[in-house]
Amino acid sequence: MAATPSRPPANAFVRGMRKVYNPIGFTKGYNFTLFFIFGGAMLGFTLARFQYLSYSGIFCGDDAQNFDCYHYDKFTVQKAGIILHLAAVLPAGFLACFQFVPAIRHKAIIVHRINGYIILLLSLVSTAGAFMVARHSFGGGLDVQVVVGVLAIMFIGSLAISYYNVKRLQLEQHRAWMLRAWFYAGCIITSRIAWIAIASITSNQGYYYFISCEQLASRFLLGSQASTIASFPQCEAYFQGRNATLLVPIEASMTDDGPLGPQAALNTGFGGAIWLALFIHAIGVEFYLQLTPAESERLRNVSYQRQVEAGMKHPGRAGLTADRIGDSAVWVPEEEK
Repeated sequence: MAATPSRPPANAFVRGMRKVYNPIGFTKGYNFTLFFIFGGAMLGFTLARFQYLSYSGIFCGDDAQNFDCYHYDKFTVQKAGIILHLAAVLPAGFLACFQFVPAIRHKAIIVHRINGYIILLLSLVSTAGAFMVARHSFGGGLDVQVVVGVLAIMFIGSLAISYYNVKRLQLEQHRAWMLRAWFYAGCIITSRIAWIAIASITSNQGYYYFISCEQLASRFLLGSQASTIASFPQCEAYFQGRNATLLVPIEASMTDDGPLGPQAALNTGFGGAIWLALFIHAIGVEFYLQLTPAESERLRNVSYQRQVEAGMKHPGRAGLTADRIGDSAVWVPEEEK
């Protein structure tokens, strides 16, 4: 039989990149590339938004042109919710990036475990904060409220399944569900791109966002009461004390000089943007998992060995595996094939 030809040596670029990603535990360039793209996006996004922890200074300061700040300032629960959400989700997203670094998982397992527990706690707290503000955040439409609920179920549900599997030493399922959880959570980053695109497409196309005259007066007073009434005659009744709950329509327009049109365009488009981003991420993570079967198989064999050592029943499938709860063929460890 002819000898199998040896693999040609890597070029200078690949050799150089291996010196970058091999020390942090990556053995394959495509894995490092995906980590660099998605992990880097998460890291950059969270770092850029740590400034929002200054609620009164930046997030809802005097210069903040944000419809939502009216509700946060008016309702104590809303303000507590957004502060709770930001204070938990930003460090959780930051710390989660390091959970996917192989060198930490393999050589600093205690760091990986402690960091994981901190992330789980922060994730629960941040989700509770998101529920507290869902009624008015980004317009608070039913599309926004429903997607917050769906995303919370997918995110926390995936974390719970991942946690169960790691306690059962089912490592490949722990990896898969943890990847799902953070891909779902990462849709908030992609939604920003879709958000701007949808707002631009729907701008000046007959879409309107309704706000109260009280909300308009509290943060978007157009110079004076007189100028505000000139632009929105309906608000005269509010300023005269005859109707405190009057609503006025603001056309969604990214081309307006003032903040009202662009804010209306952004609020009307957010629900659709987050739904679209969640769909993309939910499909994308399944593609990734299907394209990395070798890593899944390697981890399942490691799981088998650890479950045997721990004296568990059904080694290799002690967690939530398809052959344990479904009708697929029973998995066989590599040493028995």
